Amino acid sequence: MMRKKRRPSVDKEDVATTSTKAKKSRSTGRQPREAASEDTNQSVFCTFLREAGVTLKQGGTSNEIDVDQVVFQKKIQQKLQKSPRYPGIVQEFTTGLESHIEDPECFRNCLLPCVPKLQDGHSSSFQESLLRMLLGIEMLQTFIVNILLEKLPEFMLDGTGDGGLSIPRIIINQLKWLDRVMDSKELAAKLMELVSVAPVEVQCDIITSLPEILEDSQHNDTARELNALLQENTQLTVPILDALSSLNLSSSLLTEVRGAVMATLAAVQLDDLPVVVKFVLHSVSDSDACEVRVKSKALVMSWLAARRAKDQERKPTQSASTPAAGSSQDSVALILDGIKSAVRFQKSISEAWLKAMESVDDVEDHKVIDLLVLFILHSTNVKMRTGLISEALLQKTFRDYAQVMRGYFPSILALAQGLLRSPDPCVVPFGGHMYRHSFTVFDSYSQQELVGSLVTHVCSGVGGEVDMALELLSVLVTEKPTEMALYAVFVKGILDYMDNFTPQQIRRLFHILSRLAFGQLQQGSHIQDDMHIVIRKQLSSTVPKYKRIGIIGALMVVGSMGAGRYELSLTVTALLELVKSSSESTAESAALYYDELANLILSSTLDPQVQDTISMSVLDDFQNDFVVDLGPDIPGSYLFPARVMYNLDEDESQGGIVINLLPLLAKDLQNKGERVSPLCLSPFFRLLRLCEEKQHQGDLEEIDALLGCPLILTDMDVVEKMESLTKPEREFLCTLLFHTINWFREVINAFCRLKELEMKMKVMTRLQNITYLQTLLERALSGTLGYVPPVANFDGESTDGIIPISAAPAIKTKKEGTGKKRKAPGRISSESSSQLDETTDTDKTMQKEKEIWQGVSLGSYRHFFRELDMEVLSVLQCGLLSRSLLDSELHSEMRKEVMLGPAELVFLLDDMLRKVEFSLTAAPAKRAPFFKGRTDKSLGFSHLQQQSSKDIASCCIQLLPTLCSHLENCHNHFQTILSENNGVVDRPATDVQEHQLMSSAYQLLLQVLHTTFNWSGFSQPGQRNLLKKALGVLAGRLKEGGAELILEQLIKHSFEYLVNFRSTMPSLTTALCLSQLLSTVSEKGGNPAANREQTASLAKRFLSQEWVTASGEKERGIKFNEALHTLLRIYLEHVDDVLKAVEEIAGEGITELINAAKDESSATWPTLSRQTFLVFYKVLMAELEKAARKIPPCKISDNTEAQSEKLLTWNLAVRDFHILVNLVKVFDSRPVINVCLKYGRLFLESFLKLGMPLLDNSFKRQKEDVQSLLKTFQLSTRQLHHLCGHSKILQDTSLTNHVPALKKSLELFVYRVKAMLTLNNCQEAFWIGNLKNRNLKGEEILSQMSQGSDEEEDEVQHSPPPQEQSEDEVPEDVDQDDPTDDSD
Repeated sequence: MMRKKRRPSVDKEDVATTSTKAKKSRSTGRQPREAASEDTNQSVFCTFLREAGVTLKQGGTSNEIDVDQVVFQKKIQQKLQKSPRYPGIVQEFTTGLESHIEDPECFRNCLLPCVPKLQDGHSSSFQESLLRMLLGIEMLQTFIVNILLEKLPEFMLDGTGDGGLSIPRIIINQLKWLDRVMDSKELAAKLMELVSVAPVEVQCDIITSLPEILEDSQHNDTARELNALLQENTQLTVPILDALSSLNLSSSLLTEVRGAVMATLAAVQLDDLPVVVKFVLHSVSDSDACEVRVKSKALVMSWLAARRAKDQERKPTQSASTPAAGSSQDSVALILDGIKSAVRFQKSISEAWLKAMESVDDVEDHKVIDLLVLFILHSTNVKMRTGLISEALLQKTFRDYAQVMRGYFPSILALAQGLLRSPDPCVVPFGGHMYRHSFTVFDSYSQQELVGSLVTHVCSGVGGEVDMALELLSVLVTEKPTEMALYAVFVKGILDYMDNFTPQQIRRLFHILSRLAFGQLQQGSHIQDDMHIVIRKQLSSTVPKYKRIGIIGALMVVGSMGAGRYELSLTVTALLELVKSSSESTAESAALYYDELANLILSSTLDPQVQDTISMSVLDDFQNDFVVDLGPDIPGSYLFPARVMYNLDEDESQGGIVINLLPLLAKDLQNKGERVSPLCLSPFFRLLRLCEEKQHQGDLEEIDALLGCPLILTDMDVVEKMESLTKPEREFLCTLLFHTINWFREVINAFCRLKELEMKMKVMTRLQNITYLQTLLERALSGTLGYVPPVANFDGESTDGIIPISAAPAIKTKKEGTGKKRKAPGRISSESSSQLDETTDTDKTMQKEKEIWQGVSLGSYRHFFRELDMEVLSVLQCGLLSRSLLDSELHSEMRKEVMLGPAELVFLLDDMLRKVEFSLTAAPAKRAPFFKGRTDKSLGFSHLQQQSSKDIASCCIQLLPTLCSHLENCHNHFQTILSENNGVVDRPATDVQEHQLMSSAYQLLLQVLHTTFNWSGFSQPGQRNLLKKALGVLAGRLKEGGAELILEQLIKHSFEYLVNFRSTMPSLTTALCLSQLLSTVSEKGGNPAANREQTASLAKRFLSQEWVTASGEKERGIKFNEALHTLLRIYLEHVDDVLKAVEEIAGEGITELINAAKDESSATWPTLSRQTFLVFYKVLMAELEKAARKIPPCKISDNTEAQSEKLLTWNLAVRDFHILVNLVKVFDSRPVINVCLKYGRLFLESFLKLGMPLLDNSFKRQKEDVQSLLKTFQLSTRQLHHLCGHSKILQDTSLTNHVPALKKSLELFVYRVKAMLTLNNCQEAFWIGNLKNRNLKGEEILSQMSQGSDEEEDEVQHSPPPQEQSEDEVPEDVDQDDPTDDSD
C-alpha cells in the first residue's frame, strides 16, 4: 500500500565518528557542554544513524541512505525503545543531533533530501531529508520541532543563499504534510509567535504553509489570529487570504473573516485585488443570499480601489503612463478571471450579482465593473436586461479598459448581435453603441468581424434590424473613414440584397457606399467602377423597381461627388444628365427624379457651379411645362368646361399667370407617356422651391406669384351631378381633385414660413381650399368605386398605383356644408359674389342632399396625397376662429390677424398626429411578415424619415404652447355650450358641423399630447431636460415660473392643469384620451399615489356619465365599446381596492341593469347597458383574475394578523368571482360564456396556487372563515361545471376549446381540498359524490338521465348523516365530476 510522501532514506557512511571536537553554538546562549558528554551524545546519534542505514556527510556532499525511509524510521525507533537507557537515550540522541547541526553545512545537509546509495548497480527512489524522516518518529517529533523552530531565527535575515535556497523556507517545508502532529496546538502557537517577529518574506512563507502544517482542530483558532493580523498589516493580505482559503472554517467565523477582508479593501493594492476577489467569491455559501449582496458591494468597492490605484500609477509621469496602464489592466484581467471562474462554478454568485444590479435604481450608481461582469455573465450563458446601463458608462469601459475588453470580444459580439435583433426597441440602441465602441478600440481582425456582422444584419431583411445596422455603418463611415475603407468590399456585397429594401434604406446604403467610394479622401476608390456599373445597369432597366433604385443611388452618388469638389463637377453634371434622360421614359420616374434631386439639394452642399446649372434649368423647364399666361379665353375642348379658379391675386385677373392643370391632364389621358405630365407638377415645384431657397438664402420672392396664382380647372358644381356622369368623367374629375389638392399642399410647404401678413393670409386661404376640396373629393369618390388615384409619393413599393383599402362608401352622413355651395376661398371675384347669393337656397336642400350622398373617408387614400413638411405645423400658431367670432357674412369683421378655422385646425392636427405616431411610437417588433403587406407603412413619410425622433419631439415641444392655447380654446367653446345648455355639454347642438369639428380638434389635441409624452426617448438620461421643458410648458399655463421647478413639482402642476379639462369632454373617446394623457404624465414621476387616485376618480366620473352625440342620440358602436373597454381598464388599474370596485360594479351596477327596462342603462353606471355588458364583463373578469394573481402568497413566517388579512382578501375575491360567474345565467350569450370559461380557469389556477396554501395554514385557527370561503367557491365551480356541459350541447368549438383545461383544474381543486383536510386531520369531513351534468338552467342533460337516478341513490346511501359529521366538515364542499361526462 502506497504511503503519502514517505520516501526512503539514503544510506550514510560513518562520517567523522572519531571526531571529538566540540562545536560551539552560533547564537544560542547555552553553556558549552563537556567534551566527554558531547562525544557520548554524538556517538549515540551517529551510531544509531549508521546502524539504521544513514551515512552523514560533510561539506557540500549530501547525506546517503541505503534503506527505505520506513525501514530507517522503524530501526531508529526500535533502537531507542530497546536501549537500556530509555527514555534518557532519547535526550542523548536529540542532543547529538543538535551538536551535529551546529555546523551550518551539516544543518544544510540534514535539510536537503538524502541521496540513495548505489547497490549492485541499482538505486532506490527519491528520499526525504534526514530531519524530515526523524520528524516521522513520534517519540522524537516534539524535540526536533523545537530544535527546528529554535534554529529558524538564526537564518531569518540571511536571505537567499547559494543556489537560490532559502533556509527558513526549507525549515518550514520540513513541517508540512506530516502523517501525525503530536502537539498541534503548541506548534500553532509557536508558529504564530514566529510570525509576529519575522520579516515579511518569512512571514509570508509561514502563513501560506499553515494549512499544510496544522491539523483541522487548530484551523479556527489560527484563522482568528490571522484575521487579527490582517487588520494590522495589509502587506500580508495575499498570504493570509491564501491560507484562509485553504483552512476549514466554521460559517460564523468565515462571515467574520469576510467582514474583516471587506473592511480592509480600501487599502488593498491593485496587484493584490485578484486574490481578494477570489477569496470573497469562493467563500460565499449558496444559501447565504444576504452575504452575497454584501459580497457584491465589496467587489464594487474593490473596483473603486482598483481605479484609484490605477490613477495613482498614471500621476507620477506622463511618459510612464503606458506601462502603468498595462500593469493595471493586467490586474483587472486577473480580477475578471477570478469572477468568471466563480460565476461558472457557483450559480448563486451570478444570480446574486444580477439581483444586486437589478436593485440599482439610479444610472449613476452603476460602475464599470458592472458592465464588465455583464459581459462575463453573458459568456457563461447568463442573460440580463436592464435599462440603467448608460451609453456613457459603456464608452468609459471601452476607452479605459480596451485591453481587458479584447479578451471578451466573442461575448461582446454575440451580445451586440442579440441586442440588435431584439424586438424590444429600448435595448436595440445599446447594441448599436457596443458595435460602434468595439470598432473604435479593437484591432483590425475584430473590426473585420464587426463589419461582417453588420452586413449580415443588413441582409437579414428584418426592418428594424436593417435600419439600425445601416445607421451604424453610416456612423462608422463618417467617424472612421480610413478604417472602414479597408472593408468597403464587404459593404458593397449588400448591393445584391436590395430587392426588399425600403426607399429610405436604399438611400442610406448608397450614402454609405458613395461616401466610401467618392469621399473627400478617396479611401475606397477601388469600388468606384463597381458603383458606376450597378447604377448604369439599374437606370437602364425597364422594371420600375430597379429604375427607382438606380435613380436614388445615382443622386446619392452625386451628393458625395459634388460636395465642394470642383474637379468632379463635370462628372457630376454628366451623371445628372444620364439620370434625367433615363427617367424621362415615364412620368413616375421623372417625378421620382425631381423628388430625389430636391432631397439632395435640401440635405447636401453641392458645388456652386452644379447648383446654378440645376436651378437655371429647373426654373425654365417649370415655366415652359406648367405655367401659361392668364387670358380671357381658354383654348381647347375637354370633358368638362375649363375655368380659371382659386385666384388670390384678383387685381391681376388679366395679364397674370395660371397653372395649366386641366389641359395637361386631358392631354396626358389621351396620350399616355407624355414628357410633361400632371404627376410631375408637385414634385417639380418642390424642386424649384428648394433651388430658389438655396440660391437666395430662403427668399422666395422670385416665385411668390405661384402662391396666389389660379389654376385651370372646371366648375366644382359638377360634383353635385356625379350620378349623371359616366365612369371616365367621374375618374377624370377625381384625378383633377387629387392633383389640385396636392398642388395646394406643396404650395403650403413652400410658403408656410413667410412672415408677411399678406402671405400668411394666402397660406391660410390655400389651407381652406384644401379642406373644401377634400369634402368634394369625399363625395366624388363615393360615386366612383374601384377608382385608383394618381400616385403622389413616387418612392413607394409600386409606382403604378395602389388600390385603396376601402373604396366602398363609409356609413356616415356628410357634414353640413358638403352638399351646399359653401364659399370656396380664393375663387375669382365674380364667383365669390354669386356664391353668397346661393347660400339661402342651398340651406333648404341641404338635408335632402345629406340623405342622398354618403362620403368616403379619405383615411385609406392618405398615401395619394403629397407629404406636408413639419414646418407647415407652424401655421397652428395662428389663433382659432370659431363661428362665434364671425359676423353674419361668414367673414371676420376686421381680419387684421390670421385665424384658423375649425376645419383647418382639424386638418393640421390630424397630420401632426400621424407624424408623431410614426416617429415617436416605437414599433414592438419589426419582424418581416411571411406575406409582405400591400402597402408600406412608411409610405408618405419620406421627408419625415430624414429627421430623428429627437428632432420631431423637440418640434412638438416648441409647438406645445400653441397646442395648449388651442386646447383651452376648445375647452372654452364647450364651456360656453355648457352655460347655454344648463350644464350639458353633449346635448343636441345647434350647429352639428361645428360641434363635430371642435370635438375632433379636442380629441386630436389630447392624442398629440399623449403620443408626445409617451415617447420612450424621455426615459433616456440625455433627454430628461427635454422632458422637463415639455412639462414646464404645461405647468407654466397654471403657475408662472415653471422652468425653475423640479421634476416632481412640474409633474404635479402639469397634472393639475390637465385635470381642469375634465368638465368639458364632448365624447367618451375624448375622455379616454384625457385619462390616458394623465396616466402617462403621472408615470414620469411625482407623487404616484395621489395621481393614481385622481386618475381613478376621473375615469369613474367618465364611466358614470351618460354620453350623447351631437344629434341627441346615445353614443354606441365599435369605437365607443373600444374606448369604454380601455377606460374601464384604466379605472380598475388605478383604483386602490380593485376587489371592492369590481364588487361595486358587478353587485350594484349590473343588478340595476337587470332590473331596468330593455333599452335603459344602469342608474349608477350609465355607460353600462345591455349593448355594453360584454365590455364590462370581460374587463371585470380579466382584472379580477389579475388582482387574484397579485395577492401575496402565504409564508410560514406570517403571523395570525397577516394570515387573517390575506384570508379576508381571498374571501372578497371569491365573492366577486361568484357574482360574475352567476351572471351567466342571465346574460347567456356565447361571447359572455366564452369569457367566463377562459377567465374562470385562470382564476381557479391562481386560487390553487396562492389560495390553497393559505387555507392549509389557516384552517385550524379560522375554521369558519375557511369553510365559508370554500362553500362560496364550490357554488362557482359547480356553475363552471354546468357551463362545460352547456358548451358541449351548443357544440361550439370556440367554447369547447376551453372545456378540457377547465375540467382538469376543477378536478385538481377537488383533490387539493381533500389534501388540505387530510393535512388538518379532518379527512372524515370529505366525501366524493357524482355530480350530474346540467345545463345553465339547472336541467339535467338528457344523455345522463338513464344512469342519473342510480347515481343519486348511491350518493344518498354513502353520504354520512348530517348529525354524524364533524364540526370541521365542509358540507358538499367538493364534487367529483361524473366520469361518464367524457362520453358526450
